[in-house]
Amino acid sequence: MPIEINKLSYSYKKGTPFEKQVLKDISLFIRDGEFVGIIGPTQAGKTTLAQHFNALLIPGKGSVVVNAMNTADKKADLVKLRHNVGYVFQNPDYQLFAPTVGEDIAFGPRNQNLPTEEIEDRVAEAMDQVGLDYDTFYKRDIFALSGGQKRRAAIAGVLACKPQIMILDDVTAGLDPGGREEIIKVIQKLHTEKEITTIYISNSMDEVAMLADRIIVLDQGQVLFDDQTRDVFLHARKLIEIGLELPEVMSITTRLAEAGFDLPGAVLSIEEAVDAIAANLQQGQVKD
Repeated sequence: MPIEINKLSYSYKKGTPFEKQVLKDISLFIRDGEFVGIIGPTQAGKTTLAQHFNALLIPGKGSVVVNAMNTADKKADLVKLRHNVGYVFQNPDYQLFAPTVGEDIAFGPRNQNLPTEEIEDRVAEAMDQVGLDYDTFYKRDIFALSGGQKRRAAIAGVLACKPQIMILDDVTAGLDPGGREEIIKVIQKLHTEKEITTIYISNSMDEVAMLADRIIVLDQGQVLFDDQTRDVFLHARKLIEIGLELPEVMSITTRLAEAGFDLPGAVLSIEEAVDAIAANLQQGQVKD
């Protein structure tokens, strides 16, 4: 299910004295199976853009076409679209509302009017995919879950609808390091094994650098960069200028380069950094 955005603009409170343009003339194409990161400073328009992908928002100007369906078409089946383009919100409490985990995950498939047996199969499969043990969590009270467990339950609820595209909106925010690692492993596994097109919005440059094959950088409602992950981080100075941090490893290697190490422009993993530093030391390339 490709997503094609053509000259998209969007304003909140349009036609009022408080009108604010959030997106300005954005054109993008997202292919099947891509893992795309969306980054940018606060109020750059990241969530507003992503909410157009499954028609939570309809373009003010321009168009969004998902799998040949124009979201602004009054005849478009937007319910079906939202089952195919799942959205996981930053705050799981906005998404979880049934009394128990099993009931919540079953909500989407039940609205697809599936047979009871298939609904239960989908719930069990989705819980397994996110690492929630069926016997332990199926009847667990939603509000008895930890933050990380709530995030996994929210992802499972989306997966139970069998989406072809999954949008993850800052889903690790507020989690402790262990919870973050668990969610990241789930996301990596789903993208690799299920080949789901994944759109990952995050304020963590480390996560985006590790997960995404392609990054879209927004600034003031416009696309600043749209390129392969490594190539985007070659624009380090501009990213810092608009208020973004570099991945931690890259911050360290940048300082090492200033100290005389001959290092690549965008080192995005510890393994790359170790190899590059070792090569410098072996070849005696460090300058006085």
